[in-house]
Amino acid sequence: MRPSDLRRRPERKTALVTGGAGGLGSALAATLGREGYGVAVNFHKDRAGAERLVKELGPSAIALQADVGVLEEVRGMAEALRARWGRLDALINCAAIAKDNLLVKLSPEEWDEVIRVNLTGIFNAIKAFAPLMAEGGGGHIINVSSYSGLKGKRGQAAYSASKAAVLGLTFGAAAELGRHNIRVNAVLPGYMPTRMGAAAAGAMQRAEKESLIGRLSDPAEAAVFIAGLLEMESVTGQVYSIESRI
Repeated sequence: MRPSDLRRRPERKTALVTGGAGGLGSALAATLGREGYGVAVNFHKDRAGAERLVKELGPSAIALQADVGVLEEVRGMAEALRARWGRLDALINCAAIAKDNLLVKLSPEEWDEVIRVNLTGIFNAIKAFAPLMAEGGGGHIINVSSYSGLKGKRGQAAYSASKAAVLGLTFGAAAELGRHNIRVNAVLPGYMPTRMGAAAAGAMQRAEKESLIGRLSDPAEAAVFIAGLLEMESVTGQVYSIESRI
């Protein structure tokens, strides 16, 4: 018998998607629900959207409100999942915000808020949920980064910095958590016509023009990729770009 056979496995795998009421987050939740996961949909303000999604997913899904940038609220979600499922198999850190402005015009408050949500939010989630994963025999954490974190973008100094830092956090977490059978990887989706993407129409048009195939990324396709990555047992500390730009 392999050591992995000794690990306690649930009848149904479980996943938490932060920012689960957003465009990519909701696509992820729907895809994981179809794959048989019990899905926790995290939301901050969009209660109606989260509850509508949970209703569509059925009794195996729950909605959890928390500001990922506040550690105590994230720990509250961890305790709720411990009470409901007793474990967590997959954590997808998808929650993010953007406050686009030229660097010289960006206020310190805007900078701090982007870093608080996009970077500290992932730190908080890993810190709160890694112990629950370890208790259950392991799991998989996927951090959603961005093409902007690799290349930077005019008017996105804070967003680009936060997404670049997510990659460093991914590598560090993978190195530390591997001994607990927790894999940590990052995914860079392409520009998507989601609520956040559509809010910057000019940037969305430029992304479509820069695409090698002349199209934006599809949240449903990205969700399928991420769901497949969750099944990889021996891959960690990697960054996967599913962009159509170079």
